[in-house]
Amino acid sequence: MPVAVEIRRSSERFSTRDEGRLTRHSFSFGGHYDPGNVGFGPLVCHDDHRLRAGAGFEEHRHADVEIVTWVLEGALEHSDGTGSAALVRPGTVQVQSAGSGIEHREMAAPDAGPTRFVQAWLTPDVPGIEPSYAAARVTLPDGQLVPVASGHRSDATVRIGSAAATFWVARLPGGATVTLPDEPRQHVFVTRGALTRSSLAEPLADGDAFRITDQPGLELTAAVPTELLVWTFTS
Repeated sequence: MPVAVEIRRSSERFSTRDEGRLTRHSFSFGGHYDPGNVGFGPLVCHDDHRLRAGAGFEEHRHADVEIVTWVLEGALEHSDGTGSAALVRPGTVQVQSAGSGIEHREMAAPDAGPTRFVQAWLTPDVPGIEPSYAAARVTLPDGQLVPVASGHRSDATVRIGSAAATFWVARLPGGATVTLPDEPRQHVFVTRGALTRSSLAEPLADGDAFRITDQPGLELTAAVPTELLVWTFTS
C-alpha cells in the first residue's frame, strides 16, 4: 500500500548538467532510471531547470505529452511548429499539447539574466491530437491556492488534455496557512521559501516536495514568504 505522505528532498533528485544549464528531475529521466520512481499518476516529468542567459534547449521533438511550463525567474523564449512564439515571464503559464508530434525550442532570453522554470509533462487522455499552444497571465492573490491549468475545472486559467489533472500555484506570506484540495493524489513542490515543521516532516525548503496519496485536505504553513506548485489528480 502506498505511503500516504512521501517526502522527496531536493538533495535526492537526479541532476543533469550541460553547457549553461542544470536540471533537477523529480522522476526517472533519460539516463537516470529508478524503477520505483517513474511517475505519479499521469505526471511523468517534473523538472526544475536553471539556465544561463542565452542557453537552453534547441529545437527538439515531442509527441503525445501535455507540457506545462511555469517560469520562476528571468524569461523563456518559446517557438514551435504551430508558428507560436512567445517570451514567457514569471506569472505566465504555458501549455504545449504535443499531440501527433511537434518541434519546439526553449531558450533563456539573452537579456533577462539567469532563467529558472519548472516544467511538467503529463500523459494525455487522447493520443494523436492536433498539436496546440496556449499561454496566459495568471492572477495570484497572496495566501490563496489558485487553479492555473486543468483538464476538468472551468475556473482554471488554461485547459490541458489530461482530465484528471489540475495545476495550482500559491504564494504565501510568512505565517500564512493553505489547505490542500480534497483530491486523492497530490504533488506539492516548494519553489522558494520554506514550510514550517509539521507532523509530516522537518521543514521543507526550495526544491523539496510532498507526494500525497489518499490524505486530502492537509494544511501547510509558510515559515517565510513561500511559493508552492501543486498538482492534484482526481484518480
